[in-house]
Amino acid sequence: MTPAARIQAAIEVLDLVLAAAREGGAAADTIVQRYFSTRRYAGSKDRRSVRDLAFAAIRVCGEAPPSGRAALLLLARDDATLAAGFDGSPHGPAPIAEREPVAVAGNAPAWLVERMRAADLSDAEIAALVMRAPLDVRVNTLATTVEAIAGEIEGAAPIPGVPDALRLPVGTNVEPFAGRIEVQDAGSQIVAGAARVGSGMTVIDLCAGAGGKTLALAAAMRNEGRIVAADTDRARLSRISPRAMRAGVTTAETLLLDPGRELAALEGLRRAADVVLIDAPCSGTGTWRRNPEARWRLTPARLARLVETQRRLLDIGAELTRPGGALVHIVCSLLDEEGAGQVEDFLARHPGWSAETPALPLGRAHGAGFRLTPAHDGTDGFFVARLIAPC
Repeated sequence: MTPAARIQAAIEVLDLVLAAAREGGAAADTIVQRYFSTRRYAGSKDRRSVRDLAFAAIRVCGEAPPSGRAALLLLARDDATLAAGFDGSPHGPAPIAEREPVAVAGNAPAWLVERMRAADLSDAEIAALVMRAPLDVRVNTLATTVEAIAGEIEGAAPIPGVPDALRLPVGTNVEPFAGRIEVQDAGSQIVAGAARVGSGMTVIDLCAGAGGKTLALAAAMRNEGRIVAADTDRARLSRISPRAMRAGVTTAETLLLDPGRELAALEGLRRAADVVLIDAPCSGTGTWRRNPEARWRLTPARLARLVETQRRLLDIGAELTRPGGALVHIVCSLLDEEGAGQVEDFLARHPGWSAETPALPLGRAHGAGFRLTPAHDGTDGFFVARLIAPC
């Protein structure tokens, strides 16, 4: 592909990303893969160049741009080489016209910037949310050691304060290490540690998804005890068993829940769990480094629905936690509606419950919980609170 053809391809990819953001379609990474699945003539360098161009444009546009071309024109404004590629050549974009619409630079839609500032995030911390993310993994200590994996992967580096984590060079092929490592951001590993699980405990992972935190909990429990990995998503839940088998985990069982009737399936576990972990569905504002187009998908109405879902899940978790047990609320969000404010509301609804500040290696206290941010901690953004049931 010529440089101009790569620009045109990036424009087409961006148009598809914008349409998916409006309509609730696929993520940008998936769109890029699908785009090139029907364009076999594009080599690996072409695909990488187009992807990098498209993601650079996504990261620099705060509000959703009017078109993919407008987004690329924003990049071209400060890049003469890129601007020269708008040359009207075959398979290339048309020349730049005077007063042509150009996207507006920014870090997020204005309404989200306002909410984040209200949550005591500085402009520098908001800007860091859309920078490129590193590649972190959790070493499965049931199967190997951190030292062994570090010796096998060139450039692997330990992450201070996160004993089972390694940071790998971006682009490292992790497939040969399946079962021995799991791709998991260091922040995700840190907040899972707030559960403080131990051998022999009964633990419920209430929003288990595909089981990333379930496997981390099993390793922390040394594969002794009982973990119930529950979720309403059958497809994601089905991925846990093969992952657990590869990791040597034998203590995890899966439980499919009926949305709106979760407690019916969990009836036998009322007041029985030492720890209930809720990695709740959320806005994902803390993970924009990996999915920067996600900030164009979020609306005030969708946020309100997520907040209500989190509220309901916390009330379910309270029913499952034994007296003196812990309910751990985690969101990969930096909005107070989903974090500090959500916990404050829970404590007001549940007299006798208390918040116990988790002792974590990174992050800062925020409200009744703890918060990690990319700018301060080098991780994805998370909020976690450890809530203790009355005895």
